[in-house]
Amino acid sequence: MITVFYDGKCSLCAREIRYYQSRQPLDFIQWVDVMDNKPKTQEMMKRIGLDTTTALKFFHVQDDQGKMHKGVDAFIVLWRGFKGWRLLAGFVSLPIIKQVAEFLYKVFAKWRFIRSPHCALVMRQHL
Repeated sequence: MITVFYDGKCSLCAREIRYYQSRQPLDFIQWVDVMDNKPKTQEMMKRIGLDTTTALKFFHVQDDQGKMHKGVDAFIVLWRGFKGWRLLAGFVSLPIIKQVAEFLYKVFAKWRFIRSPHCALVMRQHL
């Protein structure tokens, strides 16, 4: 089982997660909205050392061994969990492709974080 940590208040992120949720994964996936203020969610994140601000900055996935992955590596772990997406996971894992994907993802993630009002609010709460 893998655990996917996502920003449920980001319309783009939530739409993408709904797409994955509508597909048939090869194994069970636990979906965790990092903006969910339920005690269970907050306790789980605290236990693994993932604070809300960090989780909002980059997409995170915990693999079935308990290892945390972020950004492109997190997408690769997620994609490997779906029959039709394994090829993409392998392609993006190629050295030069992965470097380009990581650069592009970091640019996008920074842009998304800066322009999202709820991210700014969380940042101010944690200062």
